[in-house]
Amino acid sequence: MEFIKGIVYNFKGVGMALTSPLLLFLGILRFLVVVTLTIAFSAIVFMYHQEILSMLWAMPESSVMLFFWNILSWLLSMFLAVFAAIFAYFTAQLLFAVFIMDYMSRITEKKITGMVKGDDQTPLIGLFLYLILQEIPRAVIPVMLMILLILLGLVTPFGAVIAGFSSLVAGIFLAWDNTDLVPARRMEPFGGRFAYLKKNIMFHMGFGVLFLIPWLNILFLSFAPVGGTLYYINHERELRENG
Repeated sequence: MEFIKGIVYNFKGVGMALTSPLLLFLGILRFLVVVTLTIAFSAIVFMYHQEILSMLWAMPESSVMLFFWNILSWLLSMFLAVFAAIFAYFTAQLLFAVFIMDYMSRITEKKITGMVKGDDQTPLIGLFLYLILQEIPRAVIPVMLMILLILLGLVTPFGAVIAGFSSLVAGIFLAWDNTDLVPARRMEPFGGRFAYLKKNIMFHMGFGVLFLIPWLNILFLSFAPVGGTLYYINHERELRENG
């Protein structure tokens, strides 16, 4: 049930953004930034595709070995495209998208509750550093570990299982990156926020599973702060009403 609720809240976030011009603009802005950076980084890495492939394996003269060389070239192209997309996402996040996420979360919270609970007195530089520091354990480290596990999985017989499991874990943390916006803004202790993730792991798994669909994940991630905030506020209200 919680897993399905996670998927539903992702769509609820997109739906709410479609009814708010400002949320829609911010989500589209974030989407365009990530896509633009992805295309730019992809163009750069593919410029050096041949050089990278030559370092791994020079083009063979044998027609049989050339067949395998072409397969390696195709796999390398896929890997570079994925790497470019991930690098673009992290670049956008750490430079300014984390501000967009927080702003979208504030707008959503105000629409639901009529106010925003948080430390509004934090200086801009302090807020910038704080938001980035929150982003590292919530998204950067988990996704980097996912990439490392996938690379390690390529040299083991269980590569597909490892890749699937690590991707699912990364999706959970990317979901938490959005549901954690409200408590992080309220300066709640990290330990308590992480405990919240563990307690609601199935919801985050459902919320994050859509982030594992190539290219479509960029769209859902763009509006995920809305859905993540919606869930946290509603869940907080339910807990309060149930005593």
